[in-house]
Amino acid sequence: MLLAVFSAAVLVVTRAAAQETILYNFIGGRAGGSDPEGAPIFDAAGNLYASTCYGAEYNHGSVIELTPAGVGNWAETVLHVFDARGSDGHCPRGSLVLDSAGNIYGTTDLGGVYNLGTIFELSPSTGGIWTETFLHHFGSGHDGASPIAGLIFDASGNLYGTTIAGGAYNSGTVFELTPNAGGSWTETILHNFRHNGLDGTVPGSSLVFDASGNLYGTTASGGSYNQGTVFELAQGAGGSWTEITLYSFGADKDGKDPYSNVIFDSAGNLYGTTSEGGDHANGGTLFELMPQTGGLWTETILHDFGQSYTDGNQPDAGLIIDSAGTLYGTTRFGGTYGEGTVFELTPTAGGSWMETILHRYGSGNDGTYPDAGLSFDALGNLYGTTSGGGIDGGGTVYEIAP
Repeated sequence: MLLAVFSAAVLVVTRAAAQETILYNFIGGRAGGSDPEGAPIFDAAGNLYASTCYGAEYNHGSVIELTPAGVGNWAETVLHVFDARGSDGHCPRGSLVLDSAGNIYGTTDLGGVYNLGTIFELSPSTGGIWTETFLHHFGSGHDGASPIAGLIFDASGNLYGTTIAGGAYNSGTVFELTPNAGGSWTETILHNFRHNGLDGTVPGSSLVFDASGNLYGTTASGGSYNQGTVFELAQGAGGSWTEITLYSFGADKDGKDPYSNVIFDSAGNLYGTTSEGGDHANGGTLFELMPQTGGLWTETILHDFGQSYTDGNQPDAGLIIDSAGTLYGTTRFGGTYGEGTVFELTPTAGGSWMETILHRYGSGNDGTYPDAGLSFDALGNLYGTTSGGGIDGGGTVYEIAP
């Protein structure tokens, strides 16, 4: 429920404060894949995994592994090539997720039996071979369609995610996938979005749990102003779920069109980005939602993007947070070369926040358009992907070291 919109003072720092290293250049065309759109993830051994939306043999994307191979070198292995000629998926856009056994799970935007997307599992076997299993094909009946975000696990091994279309009102869904004996999975629709009053539509974000097992996410449209929402799905008795709209975007100088997930800090506050809106020519915002008594939430704009020609513009991806409460993220556009940035937002005394631009994309053979969010390694270095640029224009995997 909307309470109020506030702005926090932010000092924009325009110096570079970190060193970027390109770990891998994707080759435009049909080699190992191109156009990665999800953040890379680590396994326990320090290997990186990422997906590409296009490229590879059939130009429908791939899943790759990057293995450290000496100082500054990483070796790529293609684990799976998507082939939408049959019932295989096409174009994985969200980030991947690993289970404790080392299996990889993800979504594809298209492909599958109904050409409306899939959920897949990749399982390692002897000899370095990975086997793909389909856990669900979207598009049957009032099912969801087109999952563009990644998945999350609960403690029982169930998977949760969103679709931007389909459902009872063709406005998107939140779903749960439960494993059964014998290896099959059962899908349950937890919520069908419908723009009737406060409800959102087009949930393009992944989800996050709170400590009580409730789910939180964003919708890019719908809500009081039809500019998007932050919602909660509260878990009830008997497996029921109740949706609550925590905030509707679109008031004067507010952000709008959030495509990214939200995250919690240790105090229970939520943080996220909007891809447009704000006080600087629709450059987007970084916001905080603070819970109040009576179930209300107060929004504060911590940063309006586009404050200068070197600042980032249009943050499409979600944030990550470190133990000190510092926030990190990317913008698709903006920066010195207009092709995206990596930024840091640090809380300072008095409730203000200081922005530092860690890297501006687009110089030389650098990557361009960092659509995805970021990941930490054990040492606090940042890792991400760009959907374009690099030596051959197919995108990159990069590291940013403080």
